[in-house]
Amino acid sequence: MENTPKTLALPKRKPRVCMPAEFEVSDWASLEPIFEELKNRPVNSLAELEKWISDRSELESVLSENLAWRYIKMTCNTQDEALTEAFQFFVTEIEPKASPYDDAFNRKLVASPYADQLDQKQYFIYLRGVRRAIELFREENIPLQTEISTKSQQYGAIAGAMMVTLDGEEMTLQRASDRLKQTDRAVREEAYKAIQERRLQDKDKLDDLFTELVGLRNQVAKNAGFDNFRDYMFAALGRFDYRPEDTYAFHKAIQEQVVPVTRLIDKEHKEKLKLDTLRPWDMDVDPSLLPPLEPFKTGEELLEKTIDCFYRLDTFLGDCLVTMREMGHLDLESRKGKAPGGYNYPLDEIGVPFIFMNATSSLRDVVTLLHEGGHAVHSFLTRDLPLNSAKHPPSEVAELASMSMELITLDHWDIFFPNQEDLVRAKRQHLEGVLETFPWVATIDKFQHWIYENPDHTVEERHDNWVRIFEQFNLHEVDWSGLEHLKPYIWQKQLHLYEVPFYYIEYAMAQLGAIAVWKRYKEEPAAALEGYKKALSLGYTATIGEIYAAAGIRFDFSSEYIQTLVDFVKDEMKKLG
Repeated sequence: MENTPKTLALPKRKPRVCMPAEFEVSDWASLEPIFEELKNRPVNSLAELEKWISDRSELESVLSENLAWRYIKMTCNTQDEALTEAFQFFVTEIEPKASPYDDAFNRKLVASPYADQLDQKQYFIYLRGVRRAIELFREENIPLQTEISTKSQQYGAIAGAMMVTLDGEEMTLQRASDRLKQTDRAVREEAYKAIQERRLQDKDKLDDLFTELVGLRNQVAKNAGFDNFRDYMFAALGRFDYRPEDTYAFHKAIQEQVVPVTRLIDKEHKEKLKLDTLRPWDMDVDPSLLPPLEPFKTGEELLEKTIDCFYRLDTFLGDCLVTMREMGHLDLESRKGKAPGGYNYPLDEIGVPFIFMNATSSLRDVVTLLHEGGHAVHSFLTRDLPLNSAKHPPSEVAELASMSMELITLDHWDIFFPNQEDLVRAKRQHLEGVLETFPWVATIDKFQHWIYENPDHTVEERHDNWVRIFEQFNLHEVDWSGLEHLKPYIWQKQLHLYEVPFYYIEYAMAQLGAIAVWKRYKEEPAAALEGYKKALSLGYTATIGEIYAAAGIRFDFSSEYIQTLVDFVKDEMKKLG
């Protein structure tokens, strides 16, 4: 790509101040003196308190990056037991011993006579989080949280081992799902059933694992004085800007404003496909029965095209991905033994994140890399913030970074789809997917509310309530005849339920924000892009509402606001013809 520079000055790790430059996290014995020194260090002035906060932040960065690399290596190869053991060592031997110190540090900070002299504007978000952490901490929860972390990682190993054989070829479920876009309905049906039947082989194992996680999480909440794990997580996730009741209203607004639109889309697809009944394997095929879009053939080609796309928007954005490529901070292609899903993992010391995904050759993969690329840009924009905690904004902000990138790049998708007909198809499919995000997120979120409000439920009750909630939001035009046995287990494909509970409604909130960013970008591109970068560069040094305002949009998920933005997306889809 001619826009791509041959070389960049690669970032270096900032010089450490508190810890030895060569220090590596290998065991608790070498870490303990550092924790002890911070815990017992005298703080006799405002300047000394700020130095203490900075040194604590440096320690957090070192630990965070070490854990990140252990997780990255484990997910890149779930079949290497040594990598899993290295990750588990940190979770079981380092985190439990560090946790009481974190609480002691928080209490030392708020008890300091100089805490009130800190710049309350600069430290407002930080101090608010510290006080919340003190409220939540319970010594007896440390071993429970270790057990939860260990068990939740079992999901990736179970899912990563799932393979199917189609036409004599063994493949991952991600690769098999590409066949759901094939124009041959028999091929789609075969692939769909093979995927679902493979999932069903582990349904009891996944149900048992989830039951154990629910029990452990409920106990953590009870120990911390909460009625249920849902309320505990709202506090733990720092949801200062909205309450559970607000999410109920959001679910209702999605059901009223979005579900009718997605239902109409499904109905139109059925008519275009000339089908008497729409079946689950008919949902991903192009309604014009054109072959699946193939925007790239290799992970390298996907990366090159995405870099070019970013450069068309802004030089800084392109430089971010080039830097990651030069540093080897990308693992893009799907392969056996790789954990499912995709992520951008911040690396707090070096400040250059790592992108992991399972690309095959689909439009979905393009969107995934654009999405994770948005997260990566966020990491670059916050890498120079002085406090480690400020580099980790809440998901309502983090997902705004990624979802906005999917939309503001749309005008440059001809890089992936030089054929005009393919370009229109790709944009239409993506915008339909944007709208379909809302019902699915509402489904998962409402299900989680029910799960943790009723932690003693039976597996049968879990399945029944999943189906009830699923049917409120999804696939009203689809005929499930003969497939009813699959419905109760659809939720098991959602990694978030196992690994990051309650981290999901943010996707819908951020999707609204992303549409608003895109709407502004269509009206005033330069100002919108600058606003986007300005908002992200704040990290978590301002409230969610203030960060959204910096982007020139509102943090608002009222029914009226949803309708305005859904109407905008519908208008953009009409322009495509």
